[in-house]
Amino acid sequence: MKKLWKSLLMIGVLTVLAALVSACGNDAEEAGAEKGGSSSKKPTILNFPTASTTGTIYPLGAAMANLWDQKVEGVKVNAQASNGGVDNLNLLKDGEAHISFATAGIIWEAYNGERSFKDRQYEDVRIIAGLYYNPNQFVVRKDAGIESVGDLKGKRFAPGSVGSTPEVESSIILPAYGLDYPGDIKENFVGFTEAIDLMRNKQIDGALIQAGLPTAAVTEMTSTADGKLIGIEPEIRKALMEEYPWYSEVTIPAGTYDNQDEDVDTLAIKMMLMADASVDDDVIYELVKAFWENIDSLESAHAIVKQMDIENAVTELADIPLHSGAERYYKEAGLLD
Repeated sequence: MKKLWKSLLMIGVLTVLAALVSACGNDAEEAGAEKGGSSSKKPTILNFPTASTTGTIYPLGAAMANLWDQKVEGVKVNAQASNGGVDNLNLLKDGEAHISFATAGIIWEAYNGERSFKDRQYEDVRIIAGLYYNPNQFVVRKDAGIESVGDLKGKRFAPGSVGSTPEVESSIILPAYGLDYPGDIKENFVGFTEAIDLMRNKQIDGALIQAGLPTAAVTEMTSTADGKLIGIEPEIRKALMEEYPWYSEVTIPAGTYDNQDEDVDTLAIKMMLMADASVDDDVIYELVKAFWENIDSLESAHAIVKQMDIENAVTELADIPLHSGAERYYKEAGLLD
């Protein structure tokens, strides 16, 4: 009988100890989660295509992904290079990406099913934030005899890689000068990096670089490939702004690039941060919150960050709807009613 009682007592003690160990383990896991520690829950993976590695967006996107990984619990953002705006929108539409960048004009075309999106309307694209203005920067070799965009007729020109934002811009701006696009140029559809090498080797006479100031590709072309900037004339700017209301006039200040002694007037489009409507509202809310509340930490990634202001985040969005998660944050910040 004594042996039986001892056995029952031992079983009871072991049961209590097991319960205590389990409870402690659960408490530790919960505490770890509260402190941002590891947990068994899998993170939300967000694919984040950016643009060419020699543009503005690539280093900015990489820095943003790193910020979000540090500040937003349960989210892992994978930043990667891409061919830019049209490519990014197609990746979002096909479900291969979740957040990305594009200019207002291209997003408008996708949302409304116009131009390159005529048969691929993308009604589920949503804006997270309006960021800054992206100038059209025409760079030509000094010895190519090109003083105006109209002089590109018959010249070897890199309008951008197929489907990129610069390529779309080339297809709009060159015809405004009476040029058939691409029939009137000797086109070379390459990205920024390839265009730099082609200019250095005098295999092209010019290229369109559309990115925030200053742009690494333009810096390379003006400092190592005998390149210079040319602007867009006032009458052309006026005509294009009347037809495409998302355009804005901007000036590239003298000294922005090596050997640039004068201001250069051109057209720009607002760069947007966007997402697919299916991305969870709470996730987008946390991304937007972390971005704007830690914006200063991104300045080391690119000087363009200094041009970003939360007051402009919800203006001039080309009538594209905000993501509901972003809208919630901007309402809390007093920017929306």
